[in-house]
Amino acid sequence: MTTSTVAPVIPRKLGALQLLGYAAGDAANNLAFSMTSFFLLVYYTDVVGISAAAAGTLFLLIRVWDGFADIFAGRVVDKTMTRWGKFRPFFLFGGLPVLLLSVATFTVPGLFDGSGAKLLAAYVTYGLLGLAYSLVNIPYGSLAAAMTQQPGERAKLASFRMIGTAVTTIMLAFVVAPQIQQYKGDPDGFQRSLLVTTVVFAVVGFALYLFLFATARETVQRDVEHVSARQSFTTLRGNRPLIMLCLASLAFLTALFSLQTVQVYYARDVLGNANLLTALTVLSVGAIFIVAPLVPRIVRALGKKKAFLSFGIIGLFAGIGISLSPPSAPWVSMTFFGIMGISTAGVNTLMWALEADTVEYGEWKTGVRTEGITYALFSFTRKLGQAVGGAVAAYAIAFGGYVGGAAVQDQSALDAIRYASGFIPVVFIALGLLIFFRYPLTEQTFATMVAETQARRATR
Repeated sequence: MTTSTVAPVIPRKLGALQLLGYAAGDAANNLAFSMTSFFLLVYYTDVVGISAAAAGTLFLLIRVWDGFADIFAGRVVDKTMTRWGKFRPFFLFGGLPVLLLSVATFTVPGLFDGSGAKLLAAYVTYGLLGLAYSLVNIPYGSLAAAMTQQPGERAKLASFRMIGTAVTTIMLAFVVAPQIQQYKGDPDGFQRSLLVTTVVFAVVGFALYLFLFATARETVQRDVEHVSARQSFTTLRGNRPLIMLCLASLAFLTALFSLQTVQVYYARDVLGNANLLTALTVLSVGAIFIVAPLVPRIVRALGKKKAFLSFGIIGLFAGIGISLSPPSAPWVSMTFFGIMGISTAGVNTLMWALEADTVEYGEWKTGVRTEGITYALFSFTRKLGQAVGGAVAAYAIAFGGYVGGAAVQDQSALDAIRYASGFIPVVFIALGLLIFFRYPLTEQTFATMVAETQARRATR
């Protein structure tokens, strides 16, 4: 592949196909990512036979490994420039391996005999999936900062990204939750069903990656196409907004993934019916369809920082409600899951827009544009949040005495599931709010930075 010499395109408003293509990219990502976030723990405990405590340790170690894989992928992206651009080739060549490794993650461990062999197979397949996912997701996340510099258009990209996530996550609940209920106590049947399901997801996901490849356009001018390691890490060290966003996001995502990890247990064991997972998911994730289109308007009215803090406060209220809801009245907990969905939809949508803004800060500060490593560090903290949240949730239900495959769980296990769904997220959301309160970038500061960067470029 050869280096592109085509002059950069002046940024304009994004077309409908570009927005839909960007949504399709995250839909494809979540056929692997959300599948593991929601269902991998129950697969390990109830199909493969790995204990909740061992699975918690696996999640912690592999997801930390995934975070370092993100840093590696960020450096690969920053060094790359091809005739298709910096980011698009990764969707074409990396999408199918990610999806096939997702099939392996939900299939290979169940084929082995012996707890040691099963656990080793789980580590290998999930670890390889994490590496492959980084080599697609880091270019995908970095792409937004290269498609436009207009805050309103970036907010649209973030909104469409969240809509792509929501469509996939709700579809997963509709497809997988009935399988969990149907094959309760039949691990072999569940394994066969998951194999068919993940293969179908691989076919659909690859078509979505091709759509993203065909519609995405990189229009933002860059002065340095191949960024050195020294330039990458120099930019990171001076990027205070990025560091603060990463720390706040780590706390918020720990809360989110704790809830996601045990949501299936909450439906099946606390509420008594795994099919209720579909309702919980529609209520919590479906809020994205309401919130995400409103985010650009909310940002214009409040600014990103105040909007972020407001959505976080809503999450505090929802988490307390989830843990205190009586299992005998499922509609109460469902209401609080819906409120939590409003919080997470707003926070997650704003995270993506804020991350793109930190790229501009780094270029304004150093003169070097480093979308890859900037997004990689942000994604690294997201993976840490997934690691800690998933591990804390798994350890919580293990501490409560959860027994994989048991028809009925002890009350202590049920209480642990409720607390991991609500009280644990509340603690981490509160921490995230305290950190983000000191986030320095405002809309006025951002506009000044971009103008100064463009003026500096014009004088060269």
